[in-house]
Amino acid sequence: MQTMNGAPAIASVGFVSGDSHVNEPRDLWQRNLPAKFRDQAMRGIEAGEDGNWTLVLEGHHLDKTTEYEAERMAVSDPDHRLTVMAEEGIVGECIYPTIGLYVWMLTDPAGGAASCRVYNEWIADGLARSPRFKCAGLVPHWNIDDALAEVDFIVDAGLGAFMIPAVATPDWNHRTWAPLWSKIAEAGLPAVVHQGTGHSMHWYRGPGAGVSNLLATQSMAPRMAALLATSGVLASNPDLHVVFVEYNVGWLAWAMQTVDYYQQAFGEMGYTDTGKKWINPELPEAPGFYMKRQIHGTFQDDPVAIDNVARTGAEALLWGSDYPHYEGTYPHSIETVTRLAAPLASDAAVKVFRQNAIDLFGFDPDTLTPL
Repeated sequence: MQTMNGAPAIASVGFVSGDSHVNEPRDLWQRNLPAKFRDQAMRGIEAGEDGNWTLVLEGHHLDKTTEYEAERMAVSDPDHRLTVMAEEGIVGECIYPTIGLYVWMLTDPAGGAASCRVYNEWIADGLARSPRFKCAGLVPHWNIDDALAEVDFIVDAGLGAFMIPAVATPDWNHRTWAPLWSKIAEAGLPAVVHQGTGHSMHWYRGPGAGVSNLLATQSMAPRMAALLATSGVLASNPDLHVVFVEYNVGWLAWAMQTVDYYQQAFGEMGYTDTGKKWINPELPEAPGFYMKRQIHGTFQDDPVAIDNVARTGAEALLWGSDYPHYEGTYPHSIETVTRLAAPLASDAAVKVFRQNAIDLFGFDPDTLTPL
């Protein structure tokens, strides 16, 4: 019988962060976009008092000191990151953008697609050249042709995942996107959905809005996961894996049980008054089956997700430091992982804090030796 303390097992081999970030140069898009798209050049993001974030474009005010910028850009230097990783017990990282998270707030399809390509070329020629980093590429969502073309580019560039927003028009269950899901599944790399992408995080105003807005935007994970499961997207693409980033994972067990309950309850009702079936499509398995098989999520410090491993399976969880962001675990990752891994069996701990990221993002485990 397995003993329940996975901390020693994972500490001996090193953690892989399923959620870390790079800082892009503020003039990245201004320098690289064609002149006709220069007015859409992203320069940064600014936090509002209501918990919302605003995308700052070329020509708008953004006051940052030279000293601040030098410190900010240090995290994009591989040697600096490796030094921090060694201190934190981390041997590999899945890398996401920071400014680029807001690319889907642009409204011009051509400019948006060009902006995705600028980031993808930059990260492919930077951190992605190291086997210790698996970097996600941005997929434009304004039309299917541009999305498919960028998936091909991301594969050819050797990037580690396809980044899509939580909200798209039409919605992700629409038949328009069927070729995209098929192409991503065929590529063998995950689709990743970061918190707060494709929509404003400005849900509430006034007292308590800041934290409440963060909770509200996290509700997009169970909503999108349920849509992919109940619509048949996951059933039709069994090799498609979707990783929800920075939503935590405590929601997954609740979402699996909830969709299964309603699927059964309303399935027994048969037909509506208009003669349509309540459940459409009818799937071979309950939707929770597909969510457990193909939905994953990253977390920094989520003991609820750890408590629910028996329901979700350890394969659903990926720990991430969120470095260098303020709400991340740096510089206390070792202590955080040690505490969270303690209730888990050794094999489950290795999956959650290392192996799941290796398997999903395609790391070469031989390169992930302790630093």
